[in-house]
Amino acid sequence: MSVITPDSLMTLEAYAKIRKSSAPGFIAHRKLRTVRLGEHVSVQFEDEVTIRRQIQEMLHIEKIFEEDGIQGEIDAYQPLVPDGSNWKATMLIEYTEVPERQRELARLIGVEDRVFVEVEGHARIYAIADEDLDRENDEKTSAVHFLRFEFGDAQRAAVRAGAQVKLGCDHTHYLAQAVIAAETLASLAGDLSG
Repeated sequence: MSVITPDSLMTLEAYAKIRKSSAPGFIAHRKLRTVRLGEHVSVQFEDEVTIRRQIQEMLHIEKIFEEDGIQGEIDAYQPLVPDGSNWKATMLIEYTEVPERQRELARLIGVEDRVFVEVEGHARIYAIADEDLDRENDEKTSAVHFLRFEFGDAQRAAVRAGAQVKLGCDHTHYLAQAVIAAETLASLAGDLSG
């Protein structure tokens, strides 16, 4: 697992100089690691690159340069970096119209617990969701959830050997599956240790 430390981050000044010029490369990296799940859900798989950028962005936006503040941002985001046995992701539920979004978030309570990864020839791995805090209540779920998919040794080996992998959701009100594209899967396989 890549550990992000204060010394491994750019200063505010250095980051400000490369922020715009590095954006296209980062956007391409983020797009490569994003899987659309049906019409209204996208799952963005995190890695050291995406989390490092998020931390740098937070430091830049909030103008944080003191040691305690920098460490606080690292502590908040480091848990989203995969550790070799898992994939970690941000799930976004996307409805553009406010009334539709309100209605669907009420219907989709518990959806985060019904998202799965299925490695060819193996049982489904259901997401462990929102370990930092509960993101739903009795009336609705959140539009953003943090997911962890924990792989067994055989599943990790199969992914690294090129097995087909599906991402899916079997919530009563949101049934969807997608085969993870080869180039995305190649990037994600790098998150799993042998």
